[in-house]
Amino acid sequence: MNAIFTVIFISSLIALTFIAPGELLPTLLGGAESAAKMALPLFCIYAVWLGLSRLAEKSGFSKNAAKVLKPLTKKVFKTNNDAACESIAMNMSCNLLGIGGAATPFAVKAIGELENDENDYAQKLLFVINATSIQILPTTVIALRASAGSVAAFDIFLPSLICTAISTICGVALFFAFEKLKFKKKPPKTTHFKAAKLSFKRGERK
Repeated sequence: MNAIFTVIFISSLIALTFIAPGELLPTLLGGAESAAKMALPLFCIYAVWLGLSRLAEKSGFSKNAAKVLKPLTKKVFKTNNDAACESIAMNMSCNLLGIGGAATPFAVKAIGELENDENDYAQKLLFVINATSIQILPTTVIALRASAGSVAAFDIFLPSLICTAISTICGVALFFAFEKLKFKKKPPKTTHFKAAKLSFKRGERK
């Protein structure tokens, strides 16, 4: 991704140099100023939610949430790893609140635990759910709209909920569909007994 963005940036600079050289410096400065203005509200949002997430971990709330969600995570993700279930619970909680940046570290931690268990199924499912993620309260988008001077920053609530719900349902449905196809395409396993029997018969024919 870094290479792609670098190529896009350099290409844009070259094009702007030839098309409108007088706009090159003002455009760069304007972009940097806009980025700085956007970064400050995001910094405040993530500082608050990451602080609350850390507090939830220290107070034991995340462990209790993981215990409540364990039957669901155990069934859906097919794992008995308590650390993975706790991280999955925190990841889903952050995503439901629309703070994807805070959810990512928990997803990475959960993937690490699932890798240790060699649970590829749960890793792929968590990736799909984390990428689509239903957002009940899109706090990041609401905060950005409010900081940009939006009169009705909360108007994004219902469209965001509908869109993310549809994306998650479609993503999970496709995942299960491909998993079933992959399972059907797997060749039947030959047991050691059958393999030995076949080799014995071939030896008799020779």
